Amino acid sequence: MAEEIKQSFASMDLEGRGRSTVALHADDSLNNVTDVSPPIHLSTTFRYAENPDDLVPESDTHLGREQTNNFIYSRCGAPNSTRFETILAPLVNGHCLAYSSGLSALHAALVFFNPRQIAIGKGYHGSHGVIGVLSRLTGMKKIDRDCPAEQLEKGDVILLETPLNPHGVSFSIESYAKKAHSRGAYVLVDSTFGPPGLQDPFKWGADMVMHSGTKYLGGHSDMLCGVLATQRKDWYASLFHDRQYIGSVMGNLESWLGIRSLRTLEIRVQRLSQNATSLVSWLDAALHKGKEGAPETTVTVTDEEASLIQRTVAKVNHSSLQKEDMEWLSKQMPNGFGPVFSIMMKEEKIARALPSKLHFFHHATSLGGVESLIEWRAMSDSSVERELLRVSVGLENWQDLKDDIVAGLKSLV
Repeated sequence: MAEEIKQSFASMDLEGRGRSTVALHADDSLNNVTDVSPPIHLSTTFRYAENPDDLVPESDTHLGREQTNNFIYSRCGAPNSTRFETILAPLVNGHCLAYSSGLSALHAALVFFNPRQIAIGKGYHGSHGVIGVLSRLTGMKKIDRDCPAEQLEKGDVILLETPLNPHGVSFSIESYAKKAHSRGAYVLVDSTFGPPGLQDPFKWGADMVMHSGTKYLGGHSDMLCGVLATQRKDWYASLFHDRQYIGSVMGNLESWLGIRSLRTLEIRVQRLSQNATSLVSWLDAALHKGKEGAPETTVTVTDEEASLIQRTVAKVNHSSLQKEDMEWLSKQMPNGFGPVFSIMMKEEKIARALPSKLHFFHHATSLGGVESLIEWRAMSDSSVERELLRVSVGLENWQDLKDDIVAGLKSLV
């Protein structure tokens, strides 16, 4: 697959082109119909060649045979999932495979690495659930993400989620990569909150990258998907083989929706990031207005807004507020920060009630869609503070989102 993709890039002269150009044309070599928009292929099985001389037994094939429009069975490869992976590979800067969900991608990665220990911190509770299931089979043990390097052993894995769910803060991939590699361990980066265009974990030493593609890669709250990416062809071959027998492949309809979504990935992520950073800047400025030592800001905040925020909000968390980390963070995320942030309210009752008072935010779990979501996170994750609200910013005008928050808080206080 990788070599064929590389050859198709050369023929289309897409090397060095912009992300949106690549997202719109990386799969042109797979066009075998006149449809401008790729059709949905729902078939699970495909006819063999009619000419007996063209029949190649499975034992004589090689990895990637399905990638050349010579499909056999959709658990091994299918037109829509192949196009999705072909588009995504250059965007994530590696060989990639799509799975039925983000957690199935994590499961596949841990089956591949089969570590004795996995270093992990707080973060997405679903990841801890997958680790718990696998631990029953393998005896894999969890250790702290920030454990001393000496505690890591050869073959262990650091699962680094950055930016972190649900808080939205970031960690230095390079620092954890150096720590892991000094001990012969690996770094698996969950870059769901830092989609392509905002963050390239491979640039900073990641060994493998995963995404819950349900979020920003899908971007419309209508498909489940997981992705693994690696820059090693032999690892890709092993993952490809494993996926056929684990069976956690991306569905045909989901793959088609994914193709649609990747076409607009760059412009969606740019706008979402800008909106989130603007909203966070306003909240932070309001929280500190009039206080001694308040940081300088160009954000306009009225006295009424500042009073309202200071009466109800304890803290705002977002990568853009990690001023002490900007030396490395501005390099790791040079095009903007993640579109998710969290608000720690002063009282649980305000955190519980505010989502129902908003008009432009849906009170729902998940993130990464074109619409703004807010979640009283205790609804789906018992491990987080009950005062915490997770905010996934959408494509609305950010000033309207700000006004919505102000109106919602006014109705409560």
